[in-house]
Amino acid sequence: MEKETKSDPGTSFLYAHLPQWGKSIPPTDKEANRFLVGPQRRYKEFLEIFLIGWEFLNGFRKFHFIGPCVTVFGSARFPEGQRYYDLARKVGKELAGAGFSTMTGGGPGIMEAANRGAKEAGGKSIGCNIVLPKEQAPNPYLDLWVNFSYFFVRKVMFVKYSYAFIVMPGGYGTLDELYEILTLIQTGKVKDFPVILMGSDYWLPMLQFLESRMVKGRTIDPYDLDRLIITDDPVHAVASVRELAMKRFGLTYGPKLKRSWWLGE
Repeated sequence: MEKETKSDPGTSFLYAHLPQWGKSIPPTDKEANRFLVGPQRRYKEFLEIFLIGWEFLNGFRKFHFIGPCVTVFGSARFPEGQRYYDLARKVGKELAGAGFSTMTGGGPGIMEAANRGAKEAGGKSIGCNIVLPKEQAPNPYLDLWVNFSYFFVRKVMFVKYSYAFIVMPGGYGTLDELYEILTLIQTGKVKDFPVILMGSDYWLPMLQFLESRMVKGRTIDPYDLDRLIITDDPVHAVASVRELAMKRFGLTYGPKLKRSWWLGE
């Protein structure tokens, strides 16, 4: 195996980048790129599975003690001073005041604003950062973050640790996250946790399309639209999270998780 590794540059990076237990995977997108090129040699795919599994484990270990989270999705392209940035900052503040950790994609723009508001209010600020060629780098308002190479691993972390999802204006990535959450709720994989759209003017054309095309075309049911809460008031948004996620489903902030010394916690 050692000879095979030395002679094959496509495999050498896999061994070179295996992280130590509990450490973040080095920030590179080579793993994700190679995973999507199609069938490869069996040993390469075995190693790829190992790296994917390790990325899951690393996220699970890092986020095990962060408490109840609300994930805020939104564009990386809205700068400070833009009204959606300011709105997301207020959302982070309200979430911190309600006792929630604020989780985002960890990057700039809306993500930075929500993390910033949470940190300024004394709450926990968490980032699931994705390795990208541009735009995505951990913002300076994070208490804890993990770098992910695989989008699908990152999205699992959002869902696993969140009691609700607040969706601010954004682009393809934000739409991807929104529709994945709605699909999981629609299919019963997630138990009706609140999905709140903020920036109602931004989302209005999409909502009109969903009602005029998808509901009327029977590709979704009318009550699928009822799953969405639309508001521009951060206080109302967080109150909805508390009411729906904490009361309707009998959720509490949960018992204090004990750290295990033998796991290095």
